This record gives sequence, C-alpha cells and structure tokens, in this order.
Amino acid sequence: MGSLFGELARQATANARREVETYVREIPELGSLDVNSRARAETLEYSVWFRHRTVELAPENDVLTEDDLGYITSMGASRAGSGMSLESRQRVLRVHTALMLREINEATEAQRGGHVEELMRIMSWFAPQGERGIGAYREGFVTVMRRQMPYVEQVALLARSLLVEDAAAEELALVAGMELADHYAVTVIRVPDRPAGDRDLENEIEALVKRYGVPVTWYPERVGGGGGGGGELIVLVPGVVGAARLHAAPDPAPDLVPDLVPDLVPDLLQDFAQALGRPCAAGSTAAAPLSELSGALDRARRISRAAPLRRASTRLRPHTLADVFVELTVADVPFVDEWLRTVARSLRPGPDLLVTLDAYYRHDMNRGPAATALNVHPRTLDYRLRRVRELTGIDPGSTHGVRILSSVVALSLSRAWS
Repeated sequence: MGSLFGELARQATANARREVETYVREIPELGSLDVNSRARAETLEYSVWFRHRTVELAPENDVLTEDDLGYITSMGASRAGSGMSLESRQRVLRVHTALMLREINEATEAQRGGHVEELMRIMSWFAPQGERGIGAYREGFVTVMRRQMPYVEQVALLARSLLVEDAAAEELALVAGMELADHYAVTVIRVPDRPAGDRDLENEIEALVKRYGVPVTWYPERVGGGGGGGGELIVLVPGVVGAARLHAAPDPAPDLVPDLVPDLVPDLLQDFAQALGRPCAAGSTAAAPLSELSGALDRARRISRAAPLRRASTRLRPHTLADVFVELTVADVPFVDEWLRTVARSLRPGPDLLVTLDAYYRHDMNRGPAATALNVHPRTLDYRLRRVRELTGIDPGSTHGVRILSSVVALSLSRAWS
C-alpha cells in the first residue's frame, strides 16, 4: 500500500468522527446524534467502514461489491425509517462527499504533494464508485419513503419540488411512480371558499391523482392572499410546445398561442369543481420547460385571480393569458407587456402586417374598404391575414384576435414601444 493510501487508513477513524460531528453541527435533523448513542455509533461505524473500503478498493480500482452496496442501501433505508426529510438526506450526501474530497486533499498535503499516481488512482475510483454508492443509498431511502408516506403526499412533494426546480424531483418521481416530462403546463385552480373538511379535500385530490396520473398539490390560504378562504390546487400536466409557437418569433413569450393547454386540464378542472361543489376559477399556462416552472406558476396564479369564478354546474374551462390580458394590463403586470411585445415581434417577418391589421380594424374588419385603404387587392389582404394567423397562432377575425391584436397594433404604432 502506498503512502497516500496509508495516510488515509491511519486517519480513517478520526475523519469519520469529524464527519459525525459535522452532521450534528450542520444538519438540524441529525442533532439527535448527540443524545442518541445507538444512532451515533451506527453512523460512526458506517463512516469508518466506508473509508476503509475506499482504501482497500481504490489501489487496484476494484469496484464496490453487491454486499457493499447492500450495506449502503440499508443505511439509506435506516435514514428514511428514522423520519429524515429528503432535504436533510441531500445535505448528508453533500457533506459526506465534500469531506471525503477534503480528506484526500489533506492526506496529499501530509505527503508533501508526492505520489501523484496514487492521487490520480483514488480520484478515478472515487467518482464512479461514489456515484454507485449514492445510487444505492437513494434506493434504500426511496424504498422506505414510498412505504411510509401516503401516496397523495408523495405526489404533492414531487409537484412542489418541480415548481422550485429542486434536483430531488427525479428521485421523487421514482417514489411516486411517475415519469418526468421535459415540459409541463401549470394550472392553478382557485377555490376562494374553504372546502368542507381537510379529509374530504385529501380524498378528492387523491382521486384526481389516481385518475389523471399527474403531479398535484394543494396550497391552503396562501400568505398575502387575504381572508380566510380556501386555497389553490396546483396541477402540472405534461405537455409539448405547440407547432404554432415553434414557428413564432425567436424567444416567444409564454402562452403566445391560447389553445396550448393540454386536453385533460378542462376535464380535471370539472371533476375537481364538481367534487367540491364550490365556485372555482382556473388559470393555465402553455407548456414550459422544467427550468421555467416557477415563473409559469406565478403566471398561472395571476391568471386564476383575474379569471371569473364559475359554478361547478357550468362547463368550466381554464383561462389563459389571452383571456384576461386586459385585466392584467390594468393591474400593471409586467409579463403582459412583454407578451404583447412578443406578439408584435412575431409579426415582423410578414409584409406590413401591423399596418394591415391597423387598416383592417379601422374599417370594422370589412375586407373591401380595408384593401382599398392599403391600395392592395382583397386577396392580398386575405394572404396577409392568413400570415398573421400562421405567425402568431391567433385568428385576426376571432374575438380573441380582435382583443389581442388591436392592442398590439395600438401599442406598436404609438410611441409606447419606440
């Protein structure tokens, strides 16, 4: 055994003690190791064992055996069984990895920088075997977590982790038995009146989760939301970016096309509202990538607050930004201005489309007078209107189109965006 490995072997017990002390000091949930001698001894024994196995296996680049991985898995299961949260589990893995790297560096310095080959050997061993060890630890943790936590809580934890862009989402998806998508549409269902009972609400949410198989979580009485009302049901539905958005201007704003809400969202909304028997309002965004779900949640939440309440007996539908952009503009919501700007930018590739829309609306959508004012043939006008629809996904002659595109024209041709 070379001197670097020898130094690591000599310091194994002392380094393991330092690791346990660091857990107690830096991870509140492990502060009990100071008073629980059995748990402390188990943690110390595992820490010493792993360091000795590193020294034994790394010189010849041997891999962790199935027995080794089984022991590591049992430690992950033990942590979950003790009630450790996923956040603390993540911190344990970070602390352990950081300390192991620090110990290798300290042992190298103790040898005055010599034995470069040994350093390279242990580092080339540490990365792949460390990854296998972490995988085994997580497997044990997830197995017990799945058994102990009610399914609706597993799904809620997954939804919340996705919304805050937590790296643990992939692991939580395994716990809940769900496959992560690349994009999700976010829907916020606002329930201003408190549901009849927590247990009834939990049962209804669990039924929705099992029926639709998507991440769902309930946020009761958001801080700052005012009053003693009910709360919000937040639903993440896997989706893809629609073709119209793909052909729109670069860097499109969210919800450029109003009809991108996944098909199952209206049915889910209707089922939830009928189960609770209370008026609801829903706001939805088009599918957003995982890295943008926090912003999508904020937009969906604002849309749901601007959307009108509807009784469960009516055919409920989720509102999009296109439905309530006037209300949000009055409220001076910044992302609405950017959304209108993006619609305007998407029209730039076309031939004088903003001027064409201006004439079209000024002549009450009458093709003949509008074409005459533009000094073009009516068929040319029709082509330009089709081009608007192709570039934006918005029909200039629809109710949505008139509201949205007339606002875009007014702002674009004024000094507001100059």
